[in-house]
Amino acid sequence: MLPQTVVSSASKEVVIGPDRPFVVIGERINPTGRKALAAEMKAGDYSRVEADAIAQVEAGATMLDVNAGIPLADEPAILAKSIELVQSITDVPLAIDSSIVAALEAGLAVYKGKALLNSVTGEEERLESVLPLVKKHSCAVVAISNDDSGISQDLEVRFQVAKKIVERAEDHGIPRCDVLVDPLAMPIGAIGTAGKQVLQLVARLRDELGVNSTCGASNLSFGLPNRKDLNTTFVAMAAGAGLTSAIVNPLHPEMMTGIRAANVVNATDKDCMGWITACRAAAPSDAGARRNGRRDRSKKS
Repeated sequence: MLPQTVVSSASKEVVIGPDRPFVVIGERINPTGRKALAAEMKAGDYSRVEADAIAQVEAGATMLDVNAGIPLADEPAILAKSIELVQSITDVPLAIDSSIVAALEAGLAVYKGKALLNSVTGEEERLESVLPLVKKHSCAVVAISNDDSGISQDLEVRFQVAKKIVERAEDHGIPRCDVLVDPLAMPIGAIGTAGKQVLQLVARLRDELGVNSTCGASNLSFGLPNRKDLNTTFVAMAAGAGLTSAIVNPLHPEMMTGIRAANVVNATDKDCMGWITACRAAAPSDAGARRNGRRDRSKKS
């Protein structure tokens, strides 16, 4: 039986699974590396959070990741406020993203629906602090396949860490359908086989563990030129290998085009309607550009 992970907002349900369209989790509400956003959120200005939320949904994001990791700030309060704001202006489910358990707890306390909690690792302390939260709030959780020994370059070790997290979750009464494993996309500029590792691991996660998967896709291209095209190709290939969702930037049109194409090839876009609808929406502007191009050429002749 194919894994089906259900998440929801107060009014909208999303199902993540191999037989479903690829789930796009918008990455933009994250102050890491965004100094202006971090300063605004710390000062209580959420206008950019609001604008990013609306823009990502309009661009086609299925879910939104919300992170408030700002040094020397009240992360639990900022994360809770951000979640309340985003839920007041959009209806997509959210991924609550923090490395601080108190912040995860604060986010879950205000969340309406069934959230995706990001994240738990195989580290003992993290397992025993996060899994009870997941059970208490009946949410889904991202399981990152590293443990107290760090991130292994041995795929078998990473698989066994993922298996350990899934089994520990079941010990807490959390079904494996509510666990999405992150196989860890590492920078391919430093680790040449990083992309291949993900492609191999996601297939095993689906076939042997019976779980869905996700990852922070842009990690793969860190430090390399033309990151947009590299990220797009990686996500499309990973979707073909079994990846069912990813945290990406939906404001990059090439990324959304690649994901829609992957849905067509993977037969998760029924009757190709997602592809056709997107192409029709883009057609008027394309036609206008072609007409303008003809006028420009006629002026030169």
